[in-house]
Amino acid sequence: MPKLQGFEFWSRTLGGARHVVAPMVDQSELAWRLLSRRHGAQLCYTPMLHAQVFVRDANYRKENLYCEFCANDPEVFVQAALLAQDHCDAIDLNLGCPQMIAKRGHYGAFLQEEWDLLQRMIQLAHEKLSVPVTCKIRVFPEIDKTVRYAQMLEKAGCQLLTVHGRTKEQKGPLTGTASWAHIRAVRKAVAIPVFANGNIQCLQDVERCLRDTGVQGVMSAEGNLHNPALFEGRSPAVWELAEEYLDLVRQHPCPLSCVRAHLFKLWHHTLQVHQQLREELAKAKTLEGVAAVSRELRLRSQEDMSRLEGEEPAGGLPFFHWICQPYFRPGPEEGSRESTGARSKRALEEEEGGADLLSKNKQKKQLRNPHKTFDPSLKPKYAKCDQCGNPKGTRCVFSLCRGCCKKRAFKETADCPGHGLLFKTKLEKSLAWKEAQPQLQEPPQAGPGDPGSFPEVLGSALA
Repeated sequence: MPKLQGFEFWSRTLGGARHVVAPMVDQSELAWRLLSRRHGAQLCYTPMLHAQVFVRDANYRKENLYCEFCANDPEVFVQAALLAQDHCDAIDLNLGCPQMIAKRGHYGAFLQEEWDLLQRMIQLAHEKLSVPVTCKIRVFPEIDKTVRYAQMLEKAGCQLLTVHGRTKEQKGPLTGTASWAHIRAVRKAVAIPVFANGNIQCLQDVERCLRDTGVQGVMSAEGNLHNPALFEGRSPAVWELAEEYLDLVRQHPCPLSCVRAHLFKLWHHTLQVHQQLREELAKAKTLEGVAAVSRELRLRSQEDMSRLEGEEPAGGLPFFHWICQPYFRPGPEEGSRESTGARSKRALEEEEGGADLLSKNKQKKQLRNPHKTFDPSLKPKYAKCDQCGNPKGTRCVFSLCRGCCKKRAFKETADCPGHGLLFKTKLEKSLAWKEAQPQLQEPPQAGPGDPGSFPEVLGSALA
């Protein structure tokens, strides 16, 4: 059968999918994809896989025989895709990942300036594979450059393009709003199907995005994590989907870290109210332990339902905290405001002044400790090692970090009390001990029949 391309691939192989769940690191495992498919998702991407590891590691390949890769080498990408093509409908090259791991590994969104390399990767895969090649990208600040980027990928052989309407710098506290104008311009400029990604929190957003951009499908990531029934247009009680998900995990096991992360997203608003259960969820070491915390959150929520009957949701939320609903990530202009109003005025003022300087983890710490200042400018400054640039030991006799100090002290047979390295002292003690007991320098040789000889001891041990 000839390889389907472009719109024919989208309509026939993918069934004209419009509601799409994004590839998410440690969040797109089988159990979550099944849950999403039950509740309106028509297409679910698997997590991103490293093509080089996929090629060399049979166990990694067996556990993750999926269809989305990150790569930076045409031959390796095609080699990995050839191993996977008989088990999937398409191979997707993820050029949209903005995370630090992608920067260190030189893949994802950090390849978007290397057009010649990307062209070779897509073209070679298009020629060699029996299934279509698709791509997921982020935009450039300039619309015209984004359009030329998309056209280059299409010309190279990409058969379906997902456009995340944010730049690679828009992440964490700098996430901001995705540009549908960029997506609309790409859709008008290419002759292949386009999926839009960004600003999708409810079914109304999906319908508006389809209408405003003209794309063939809409992809959701965070919106799906907070409400897997998003594509159904429902906002059910959190425990309904949490319990359904946990049942699926029992049938299709996955790492506990994935399960815990999903429950943190699902119960996000409730955990702002019942914060003592946040620590219990974080410390749970088994699936049943995590499920027990989820059951307790359900009981607490049902008590709140009875107590707050007839009242309006607090903190500006559209629904009560026990209902699946979006979480709107605060932007740098807004600071890190929390809709529940649980944080102190002082913490809010601090975040408004420096949210763009704080990482997501620092902002979470500030939420837990509103009276503690997490100001990077107040972080203590350390003098650097003369050789490697790491912080040097404050009492190091060589003014080096411990690693460099250990190498130098060993080479010079010197001591550094500041790092607890005593090469010179130990050598002097050893020499003094040998001089005091010369007869022990050449130990007597035990004969075969002598008590304690090696054959006798070994024989008795095996007897």
